Amino acid sequence: MLESITDAPKSQWNALLRPNDAPVLRHEWIHAMEASGSAVEARGWVATHFTLWRGDTLVAAAPAFQKHHSMGEYVYDFGWANAAQQLGVNYYPKLLVGLPLSPLTARRFLVAPGEDEVKLRRALLTAMTDFAEDEGCSSVHVLFPPEEEAAALEAEGFFRRSTMQYHWQNPGYRTYDDYLSRFDSKRRNQFKRERGAAATQGLTLRTVRSHELTKEHAQLAWRFYEATASRHSWGPVQLTRDFFHRAFAGMPDAIELVVAQRGNGEVVAGAFNLFNTERLFGRYWGCFEEFPFLHFHVCLYHSIDDAIGRGLKVFEPGAGGEHKISRGFEPTEIHSVHRIFHKGLDRAVQDFCRRERKQVAEVTGDSERIAGLKPWPPP
Repeated sequence: MLESITDAPKSQWNALLRPNDAPVLRHEWIHAMEASGSAVEARGWVATHFTLWRGDTLVAAAPAFQKHHSMGEYVYDFGWANAAQQLGVNYYPKLLVGLPLSPLTARRFLVAPGEDEVKLRRALLTAMTDFAEDEGCSSVHVLFPPEEEAAALEAEGFFRRSTMQYHWQNPGYRTYDDYLSRFDSKRRNQFKRERGAAATQGLTLRTVRSHELTKEHAQLAWRFYEATASRHSWGPVQLTRDFFHRAFAGMPDAIELVVAQRGNGEVVAGAFNLFNTERLFGRYWGCFEEFPFLHFHVCLYHSIDDAIGRGLKVFEPGAGGEHKISRGFEPTEIHSVHRIFHKGLDRAVQDFCRRERKQVAEVTGDSERIAGLKPWPPP
């Protein structure tokens, strides 16, 4: 077990990753979280990364943290904590297998190419379960694993929870007009009006990524994040300014910034995104001045158009936001798996999850109709 990601060589950790893995799994991202003071014990995150070695060679790993609250996870279990209190059970600390403030679907058990994935995942799972019990944790939670990983963990005795996000899917669009063609004329005109508002407001949008990024862009990303987080009551500002500077410096090849600015170059709004070879991941939006419809353009329309041009398959814009449905983002099942050591609490939570999963399945099973999408390709 590692108390810091720096205890694993960056080259060896990143060698466990696949080309289409989410960037939040990279050593650089986790290090930025820890070294910047964003995910540290003082903020309720105690690094507890599990690793398997063959000699000096890292062959498997699972990023994990002991948690003393439920903030920054996006798989909400506050109700479980309240139920635990009623039963006289200490819900915290708990062991979280996943990453801070990163509601992105991504592998949680990283195994080197050529190794026995089933065997090593089972070894990691045993190690983290034994550790959690020995340390007095109430439970183990694996958040945002892909479906195949969630199914494998169910087979190992964990129970699954299903929640929802809203994802944009690219079935093979060639142009932005292809995307618009899936809606009726009323909504097409609405989207065009909302996207076109920027021009009448004297604003232009552009995406800055990879080698174009500078320290000034990292500072802008922090300001976008801080401007939005400080306006809302759902939680304190959790990421530090230093986190953004470390992330931009360490992995610019996976970061982009959508910038809205006036003709004189003054930046008024923007969004910080991540990407890989197949997916775009929306992370943080912010504005320094309010403009009608600008949020939709910066966070959705502009990036959809860009994703089509780059041939990306999925755009995950993050947690929440039912307004995304009317803009063609489909209700998508999101997985987590759990083991609770107190039998009474475990039974109650599993019963809740079975009912919740049935409701989610009813919605996600009809996602295209709910999103108001016509068939693609057109008949």
